[in-house]
Amino acid sequence: MRLILVGCEYSGTSTLGYHISRWVNEALGDDFGFHDHWQIPHVGHPNIPEGKTHDEMIDDFLAGKGIDPSLTGHTDEENRLFLALSPRQKESFQRYHMEYHVADTFYEDPHHNQIGFHINEAVYAPRYYGYGGAGEYADRSWYARRVDADIMHKAPDSVLIHVKASADAIKARLKANPHPFGLVQEEDVEGVLAEFAQHFEWSWLRHKFEIDTTNATPEESLAEFVEKIQPHLIETDRQKIMYRRGQ
Repeated sequence: MRLILVGCEYSGTSTLGYHISRWVNEALGDDFGFHDHWQIPHVGHPNIPEGKTHDEMIDDFLAGKGIDPSLTGHTDEENRLFLALSPRQKESFQRYHMEYHVADTFYEDPHHNQIGFHINEAVYAPRYYGYGGAGEYADRSWYARRVDADIMHKAPDSVLIHVKASADAIKARLKANPHPFGLVQEEDVEGVLAEFAQHFEWSWLRHKFEIDTTNATPEESLAEFVEKIQPHLIETDRQKIMYRRGQ
């Protein structure tokens, strides 16, 4: 199973990703995780404190007792230093970052999953990062289609999932629990939501569906995912699910 979850900040992509990982572990018996390090300045893997595990950090976050592990990759000072890079430096980093994650070595694995990835770049880079606009070098809308094409060549079974919520819901979550070094501003929410919807429609990936988290609990969103992913499962995953059910 290869998944790409995309959506506006505060839509619930990371939370749903954690729940999906747990479901896959239970239903298929496979280790399953996401590369969730695409939103500047959160471009590093989680920083796991001594004496703690990544699973324990996720447990704390889902229980409302800790921060989202995907936001812990850098110290505050490192985040400030990254934000101080020029648009040209940020663009180069993210371009090579994306190229690395469509390498053949990743697609040799049975699971290769992303949260945000090239769709986040296409939406956020021109609006917030200072690069990647229409007609500019490495135009991110053009680049997103190039990445789509690469994924279609290497893993045509990949599934694109647009995690969305209403503008009012996004604004309420933003106010209730602002992210450290958060990106999306309240006055931008409608525009950002529209751009994610547009890029979801534009994507060349054939397997895709949407999940609306506006009035849903994480558990309800997971149940919706489990239902909607069924037509997109490859035969190997179906066999693993049947085997686990029969144990």
